[in-house]
Amino acid sequence: MMLAGKLYTIEQAHMAEGEEASTYQLLWNAAHPIFQGHFPGRPVVPGVCMMQTVQELLELMLQHKVVLKKAANMKFLNMIDPNTHPLVVTQVQYKLQEGEINVTASLKYEALTFMKFQGTFVKA
Repeated sequence: MMLAGKLYTIEQAHMAEGEEASTYQLLWNAAHPIFQGHFPGRPVVPGVCMMQTVQELLELMLQHKVVLKKAANMKFLNMIDPNTHPLVVTQVQYKLQEGEINVTASLKYEALTFMKFQGTFVKA
């Protein structure tokens, strides 16, 4: 399930050449049908969608599909209301180690952190 282009669009991407880290500015689509059920009158980006977004951005960086192997640390600290916080900065860092992809990621807006993630992916 690709969320890019539907639930969010990448407004800006900073992928440093040769580095294993990227920063993206994402714009949430407050008109997306998912918000009609999550939740009516009080839209909130579902946690599973935040995690899927991290996976999609990692796949963009690596240029291949990945599968989550282990979520060592996943914290949802604040809710993303696409009307109040339509723009979110997402940082994704990875290290390749023994066939695994160790990832640290965060979704933020200025001083407000929505999600922090540390875990391991493998090539699909």
